This record gives sequence, C-alpha cells and structure tokens, in this order.
Amino acid sequence: MTESEKKALQAKEKTEVVSNVEATKPGPIFTPAVDIFETDDALILLADLPGVKAKDLTIDLKEGVLALSTQMEVPEAPDEVGILREYETGNYYRKFNLSDVIDQSRIEAKLKDGVLRLTLPKVEAAAPRKIEVKAI
Repeated sequence: MTESEKKALQAKEKTEVVSNVEATKPGPIFTPAVDIFETDDALILLADLPGVKAKDLTIDLKEGVLALSTQMEVPEAPDEVGILREYETGNYYRKFNLSDVIDQSRIEAKLKDGVLRLTLPKVEAAAPRKIEVKAI
C-alpha cells in the first residue's frame, strides 16, 4: 500500500463550514464527510453523521437542491462531569445540486449507526441500456 493510499484511509476531522453570512444558531456548523457511489440505476450518497438520530435529521429538497441539516449533541448522563472534550458538537449542514438525471420523486433516505444512506435513483432515460440492432 502506498503512502497516499494509507493517508486516504485515515479518518478525517470534522470540517467547520466557513460562511460569509451570519449564523442564527449558536455553535459551529460542520460539513459532514460524504462518499458518493454510482450504480446503473442510482447514485448512492453516504454521509458521516455520528451521534445523530433519525428524528433530528432534516432532508429538504427544493428546486433541485438537496440539503441535509441536523443538531448533534454529546449524550451525557446527568451525573457526569466533563473532564476532556475532543468530540465537538454543533450543527451539521451540507447541500447538493441534483442534476436532471436524478428522479427526485423516488429519493430514499436511511440512517443506521451514524451513517446516512441516500439513494438517488436515475430517471429511466439516464439508465444504461442495450439498443437492439434490427436486420433490414
């Protein structure tokens, strides 16, 4: 394994969104890390959202823009006192411009073990297909 491949396998730290607009909620806003895969029928988007519950996750689709947002807090018991905090909490936000090849009416979302799996189905016209050649 090359050195660059090893670096690619290392976990990345949360990246705080840098914005030129004023925030209306306290705390930092993080960009969740995502991986995007493609099949013949769909694009699959995996987003890293540790500690997020499905009920706290909002996914909005408006005018071809898909936006993910949530508030994440560290689950502490009432009798626990913090000594060291390296696990940053705050808001997660990320948006994606969807192309015309995505069938926006059939998008599905599942959250399991802190990983969001969005299935973005392709419209039929965009799916690869074999074209039959007819003899004349």
